[in-house]
Formats: sequence, structure tokens, C-alpha cells
Amino acid sequence: MANHSILLRLFLLCIIYSAVVGQDLRFKRRNGEFKIVQVADMHYANGRSTECLDVLPNQEATCSDLNTTAFLYRVIRDENPDLVVFTGDNIFGSDTTNPTKSMDMAFSPSVSLKLPWAAVLGNHDQESTISREATMRHISTMPYTLSKLNPTGVQIDGFGNYHVEIGGLQGSPLGNKSVLNLYFLDSGDYSTVASVPGYGWIKLSQQVWFQKTSSNLQEKYKSGPEPQKESAPGLAYFHIPLPEYASFDSSNFTGTKDEPGIIGSASINSGFFSTLVESGDVKGVFVGHDHLNDFCGKLTGIQLCYAGGFGYHAYGKVGRSRRARVVSAFLEKTVDGKWGGVKSIKTWKRLDDQYMSTIDSQVLWSKGPTGS
Repeated sequence: MANHSILLRLFLLCIIYSAVVGQDLRFKRRNGEFKIVQVADMHYANGRSTECLDVLPNQEATCSDLNTTAFLYRVIRDENPDLVVFTGDNIFGSDTTNPTKSMDMAFSPSVSLKLPWAAVLGNHDQESTISREATMRHISTMPYTLSKLNPTGVQIDGFGNYHVEIGGLQGSPLGNKSVLNLYFLDSGDYSTVASVPGYGWIKLSQQVWFQKTSSNLQEKYKSGPEPQKESAPGLAYFHIPLPEYASFDSSNFTGTKDEPGIIGSASINSGFFSTLVESGDVKGVFVGHDHLNDFCGKLTGIQLCYAGGFGYHAYGKVGRSRRARVVSAFLEKTVDGKWGGVKSIKTWKRLDDQYMSTIDSQVLWSKGPTGS
């Protein structure tokens, strides 16, 4: 009887997994919008028994990981996203007693609501009893996830390098093309080079994979049927910020830069920003890691954005609301009234205050008269 029960559970999981792998991720809304909620640094541990950090005195006695879960449910309720993206430090490995259970709890709102989601790793996810590879492998087999361990047949550094294609509106001229491309990369945890201190970085093998993937997607978009003159826009998600995030001050970004000291990037520059610029399709990069930074700044045509800290077991600042970043892409209407490619990308942040406030709304990118 026990064997029959196990087989039934495996069968049901296979059905769920098959449905997710084959799901039609595309623009579906009548207003031509596709919405993504970014969740950075949940730092989930053991649920109700895990205390919160940097909260008001009157919150300390009752605050736990469950506050993080409740906030995620509220964001999903109020924003109704098409996709949720978790950009690392999803769990705080060193404080978890069972990392797979912690991950299951951390991602449970997306799973229970049957909402497509994707995740990458941060520098703390694997600091428990299982390896970085096993951590990402567990994520990649959970229900309703689009996450992958790595591209098939490619020798690549890290775990959790993959891309997701967002199709045009069904029945429209671009209904069979990817009109928005999402790139997910493993930015590592800590340097593995003895002479280089600090955090990890995106390695050459990952950059080569990104270049090839971006080039292939651009070629497909510009070839028939319905060939397009310009590339479909792309967005990149990973955990640790690039050194170029240090390029901004209060005069040239939107949001806050409250993290003390320097940007928490690797101590060397691996050149990935130059790779992004050369590829030409990525319009925005979205990271976490520095919980008290939530700004977006534009550099060489690319918006570099933080989400701001989401989780209650993560460090923050007393009196500062936890937050999530929302990104929405909007399709254009062609001269004959049909839906075309993406015309603009906007962003804002949601705060976990009594009003679930929306702040710092801005246009990240809009299609120019030449299509770029």
C-alpha cells in the first residue's frame, strides 16, 4: 500500500512538472502587459521559530519568517504578476536546520497559487547541509518553477544559468516569437581565487553562454516569419551587483542608496557589463545582495537596478519597510491595430507598510523611432 502511495505521488508530481515545462509563458493581458515581481533576499530559515532583524520594538515578539511569507502573498495579491523572480539568498543557509524544507516554505506562495516563478542563487543559499548544486537542483524540480540547473550540453560555471522566452500575444503577428527575453545567471558566492578576496563573479564560460544565447534569440527575432528590424528587449537577473553599480550618486538614480560603505560587488571586474553592452538587447539588470539599496541608474543604455531587501530575517534598517520591485513590459499596437513587440518597460516598488505603498515609478526603456 505504501508503494502505491509513493507511486501516486510521483505520478502527480510528474503531471505538475510537465504542465509547468510546457506552459505557455506569453503576454496574455488585454492591455498588452506582462508583469514580473522581483523578490530579493528573503533569507528564509525555519519559519515561525526564526526571529526578525532590524524591526520596530513592538514587532520583535511576534515577527518571524511568516512575515516574509505574508508579505509575498500580499504583493502577489495586489500586483497579480505573470511571473515571480527570486534573485538569491532565498534562504539563509547557516540558520536553517533543513534547507530543502526551508526552500519549500520560502517559495510556497508561488507554488500554492500555481504561479510561474524562477530563481537564482545568492551567496547564502548553500551555507547549510547541501551543496550549491544540490540547492539549485532542488529548486529546479519544484512545482511551477521555470528554473533550470544549467543549459543542457554546455560546460559552464555555477548553477542556475538559463533563459526564459516570453511570447507575444496569441493570435497576433508576433504570437509565435519571443518578444521579451529573460536571462538568469549564477553570480557565485565567494571568490575561489586565493589572491582575490570577497564575493564571486560571473565567469567567462557564463558570458560566452550568454553571448551565444542572446545572439541566437536576436537572429530568430529578425528572421521570418514576421521578421523584425530590431532585437527583442532582454532583462537579466542575478544576485551580486556588478562593479558598475558604483557609478551612481543621488543625481543620477531613482531610489535609495543607504547601504553603508561600497557596493557589495566582486573586488575584480570580470567584464560582464561590457558583454551586456556589446550584445545590445539587455535593457535592464536586476540584483539583490545590498538590502538597503533599491535604486535604478542608467549606464551606457542599460538600467542597473536593485530590488531592496524583502525578507524579515535579513538585515535591514529599523523603520524602513521591506520591499519588492515590479517590472512591467507593454506591447505596442501596429498601424493596423494589432499587437506587436514590446514598446516600453516600466518599474516601481511595493512597500510592506500599512498601505502597501507604490513608490519610485519610472520608465526603464522605451522603443525609439528607429525601433531601438
